[in-house]
Amino acid sequence: MSLTKLFTLVFLRKEDQILLGLKKRGFGMNKWNGFGGKVEPHETIIEAAVRELSEESRMTVKPSDLINIAHLEFTFHEEPVMMDVRVFSQKTFEGTPKETEEMAPKWFNIKDLPFSKMWPDDEIWFPYMLEGKKFVGKFHYKGFDTILHHTIEEQESMEAFYANRK
Repeated sequence: MSLTKLFTLVFLRKEDQILLGLKKRGFGMNKWNGFGGKVEPHETIIEAAVRELSEESRMTVKPSDLINIAHLEFTFHEEPVMMDVRVFSQKTFEGTPKETEEMAPKWFNIKDLPFSKMWPDDEIWFPYMLEGKKFVGKFHYKGFDTILHHTIEEQESMEAFYANRK
């Protein structure tokens, strides 16, 4: 792997619902996903997560309220880039979701998630998130619709996972 790009992904929850956004352009277009994107050189991972959530859904969270629930790594067959995605969840937020140029947000009941219109890996790791577990997942794709192989491991805490990686 020659290049790693750092991304964030935020999921807002209320009762038995989760906020997803339909991607309207760019990478992942026409798929339902959480809100996030690239971490810019001048910002922390948390700052990027808060910024991307606001830009894509007009929702706001306090940086200190975001809970890091997962670390996901995505590689694509014959592509040199590894996507390092930090996943956050939160039940405390402000605002009403609003459509933006990039995303069309919608609340979904967790029993009625549109997995057929999401990334294939979501069906594998969403149950961990919905059960409140912390986890690390690695997914290797051929194209954008076929997972060649994957691993997923529960973690005691994400802090311990990152501390042990150093």
